[in-house]
Amino acid sequence: MAAKSLVKRILAALSALDAADGPISRLDAARRLREAAEDLETAQAGAARKAGATWNEIGACYGLTKQGAQQRFRAVRNQAKAVAAAAGTKKAEPGA
Repeated sequence: MAAKSLVKRILAALSALDAADGPISRLDAARRLREAAEDLETAQAGAARKAGATWNEIGACYGLTKQGAQQRFRAVRNQAKAVAAAAGTKKAEPGA
């Protein structure tokens, strides 16, 4: 998901939070805000890795070790492994 789309989700959730008229609607808006922020954070971790950032550098942003950053962004690591595996499979296919 593109970062601009995620930012729009965050802005929409903030707007909903501002307009909410009761505790449940405010809670729902807060949940949507948190989910969008987490998605944005994960996307940016993936973008940082693609740009050459190390897990040590990403961990430093959070006060974490390399291993802590890898655990926090396990989905990013798994996606990168899946892409690498698919690329390896394509290379192994005859005529590819």
